[in-house]
Amino acid sequence: MKYIFIILVFVLGIHSVKAQEGIGLDSNKYSYHFQTTIVNQSHTAFAVKYSGTNSLIHEAEGKKLSLTSTLFLGTRLWKNASLYFNPEISGGEGLSAAKGIAGFTNGETFRIGSTAPVLYTARLFYRQYIPLGNTEYENVTDEANQVKERIPVSRIAIHAGKLSLSDYFDRNTYSHDPRSQFLNWSLMSNGAWDYPADTRGYTKAIVVELIKPTWAVRVSTAMVPLKANGLQLDGNVNKAHSETIELEKKWNIEGKPGTIRVLGFHTVSQAPSYLTTVAQVKIGDSSSVDVYSGQKVWGIYGGVKYGYGINIEQAFSNVVGGFFKTSWNDGKTATWAFTEIDNSISGGIQIIGTPWKRPNDVIGIAQVVNGISKEHQAFLKAGLNGFMIGDGNLNYGQESITELYYKAKIAKGFYFTANYQLVINPGYNQDSGSVNVFAIRGHIEF
Repeated sequence: MKYIFIILVFVLGIHSVKAQEGIGLDSNKYSYHFQTTIVNQSHTAFAVKYSGTNSLIHEAEGKKLSLTSTLFLGTRLWKNASLYFNPEISGGEGLSAAKGIAGFTNGETFRIGSTAPVLYTARLFYRQYIPLGNTEYENVTDEANQVKERIPVSRIAIHAGKLSLSDYFDRNTYSHDPRSQFLNWSLMSNGAWDYPADTRGYTKAIVVELIKPTWAVRVSTAMVPLKANGLQLDGNVNKAHSETIELEKKWNIEGKPGTIRVLGFHTVSQAPSYLTTVAQVKIGDSSSVDVYSGQKVWGIYGGVKYGYGINIEQAFSNVVGGFFKTSWNDGKTATWAFTEIDNSISGGIQIIGTPWKRPNDVIGIAQVVNGISKEHQAFLKAGLNGFMIGDGNLNYGQESITELYYKAKIAKGFYFTANYQLVINPGYNQDSGSVNVFAIRGHIEF
């Protein structure tokens, strides 16, 4: 109810401001957009030699439904300044409660116990553009979290509030959005970037971008979860925080655009060490084990995780484009926010249009291979669990995932997607065989 009240106050506030000006709503100053996405996913039965608390269920699973619905509200405050508010509803569940696969198969599913739809604030942030020098201005269109306005081409952009870092970092034209592109977690973002966020993917942060016509630099500082993969953010920002930096360079090859993004991150949190935990368990001290599954607050700071990601995209023609990504983190402390991947490499292509004369349909195919550090392997081999994977033992092998989707435009703003994923060695365990995952997705946006 309190969120409905916030929405009403926000909308009524917009109307009251315009009423004071004596005119109607100005589409150049206000932005209203909406999306809803429904994913229904299933997997076939597969052979296993043993299973643990966090294993993918080896019997066939079906009708695992997820739902997200978001309202994107925005208003221009004054020249080069705007405010955005996104109330969101999410619910449903993933296969095996979103456990058993590090590169999980539905980017719209969160690891939250309750399957009932919940209303919450996804984003609430302020944006300020600062022109650089005697820059020219360009028009930007009205879209989700962007009011229609003229912005400086060379600029500093400041974003502050509750937001998602993936809106700014590690973007990719062909592999980034599970609502319209590949569904797999390790294809929507660089898998080894343990990007700071609560379990729904949002955090409180400041992002600063230096943007020029052909290159950009962006940096951020953000809050991290209080518990591994938790909903509550850690308010002790002196001891728990995450910094990210990204360098971006654009180019054209025979008129076809391409971009490379190089990302680095450093996170300090309550994440315990894999090897220290294994040693503690061997002498009968299991005090840190629950931390990995997000069941308790550890209370001991100093866990460090750092790493990098390289993200390249290239258009090959007006209808075909491709991407390549690789990422790595040191893998010495527990994954704290995203997913249990310490190194990853992926690539794929997207084709717009079909031979059967459907110019707005999209076909995508991608391959991703995920891995974990020696320390992470030893932790799982000892029968311990992270918050996402753990079979009680580990016959290590890289987790390989192939994904194929076909997205059909049914009507303006309405899309239907058929999706298939083949997962080999789910949870990095060669004793878990391979599994076929099928999904259908409906997406509406306006």
